[in-house]
Amino acid sequence: MDLSQIDLNLLVSLEILLQERNVTRAAQRLNISQPAMSAQLGRLRTVFGDPLLLAAENGRGMTPSALALTLALPLSAALNGLEKVINFQPTFDPYKDTREFSIAMGEDAMLAVGMKLVALLQTLGPHRLRIDIQRPRPDHIATQLERGEVDMLIDLDRLIPASMKARTLYEGGFLMAQRQGHPRGTAALDLDTYCNLEHLTMSGALGTPIGYMDEYLASQARRRRVVMTLPQLALIPHLLRNSDYVCTLPAGHFIQLGGDLELYELPFAAPCFTLQLAWHPRSHFDPAVIWMRDFIQQAATPVLFDTV
Repeated sequence: MDLSQIDLNLLVSLEILLQERNVTRAAQRLNISQPAMSAQLGRLRTVFGDPLLLAAENGRGMTPSALALTLALPLSAALNGLEKVINFQPTFDPYKDTREFSIAMGEDAMLAVGMKLVALLQTLGPHRLRIDIQRPRPDHIATQLERGEVDMLIDLDRLIPASMKARTLYEGGFLMAQRQGHPRGTAALDLDTYCNLEHLTMSGALGTPIGYMDEYLASQARRRRVVMTLPQLALIPHLLRNSDYVCTLPAGHFIQLGGDLELYELPFAAPCFTLQLAWHPRSHFDPAVIWMRDFIQQAATPVLFDTV
């Protein structure tokens, strides 16, 4: 017998019929008409090739056949199992469940979130979790998320694939930094001064903070002097302290990198810096991913990307 050719609702009707041994009462329990219940019994007899329920000798109710009596227990167990499947609600307990999370982070995200995430994980106490942090591969990240090779992505909003679910972790502005005692002095910046200073920038994929300033200035037919491009954010404070270079980054980055640099508002309305957490729609209701999303949000909350 091919299960795909059977209306599973008939099995529910059969269980009720075997319990009630009365077509009218079975119909009432299923909230259908007595003729409809009789029709279902007819279909069940065809499926099983057996009368299943026969009119009782005393004229009251029905008597199950030998096959029907044999079917009663396995049928009840099967339907109970199906009900458990339908009502199953997956759960996740970080203190009991073993789970490895693969999280792709750009360098901006690692500075803003990564270190705080590590620190927060230590406060969790004994657990069975493992976090694998890797650099995102812009050309492959959408496929990696779709395949489950990466659970979550934390990166700039313009680097989040459009097909992913996402929430904003940070949104704020940029500041320019220079060393104390810089020869330009401490006056507020104007556009000409900003463009003529010698700038450090970060290398990276299209859409990193390098592009924010240069794209905006190009739209205004202006260009700044970029004299050095660096592979790591951590190199910037040391170079700024020991040179006359300047650097423009999200305000929160300078808080993380060190507080002895002089910070200045930009002389133009720079685009907003937005860092997002993204995941594939397939895992939107995964309890473990839901827990980790909230955990990352908790790690992200203390960092503010507001200008100062």
